[in-house]
Amino acid sequence: MANTSGGGNEDDLISGINVTPLVDVVLVLLVIFLITAPVIYQSAIKVRLPSASTGEAAEKTPLSFTITKEGDVIWDKDRMTWDALQKRLAGIAKNGDDQTAVISADQAAAHGTVIKLMDMLRQAGINRFAMNVEISKGR
Repeated sequence: MANTSGGGNEDDLISGINVTPLVDVVLVLLVIFLITAPVIYQSAIKVRLPSASTGEAAEKTPLSFTITKEGDVIWDKDRMTWDALQKRLAGIAKNGDDQTAVISADQAAAHGTVIKLMDMLRQAGINRFAMNVEISKGR
């Protein structure tokens, strides 16, 4: 018995379950999901973004708009008419001071359609805009 330390037998059963490896695996899967989810969502709406070498990553995007090459407007995941968009924007006009609108317009979309959306956002009190672009590879 002189070889054992701590007073327990070497033949004692371990009765506790170690959940640390399970938590590690779940956290890794969560991180992978969080990284891939925006990529999957962005590819769901077919928009060819223009490229720019001075683009920046958005910090916080509370309002996300997409304009397709056909001129349709999509707010988050909801495709809507211009009248429905104007009514919905009127509902958030009170909170517009600190919000930023990110506009992802297809490069084949009409310039006037983008200006129309920006004008509607300004009428709702949202004066901060960001244009979503793809970073070009070379300058």
